[in-house]
Amino acid sequence: MDIFNVQFLLDSLPYMGKGMLGIFVVTAVIVTVVNALNSIPDKKNK
Repeated sequence: MDIFNVQFLLDSLPYMGKGMLGIFVVTAVIVTVVNALNSIPDKKNK
């Protein structure tokens, strides 16, 4: 009985990569939306 199976780790790397890529994409979208909303001038202060 192996405590750590290297083949299972290698098989799961694509899934982990897709998950990390998804997190990066969602974070980039949130940052872009926040920056876009901050660029809209506030008409109350004028």
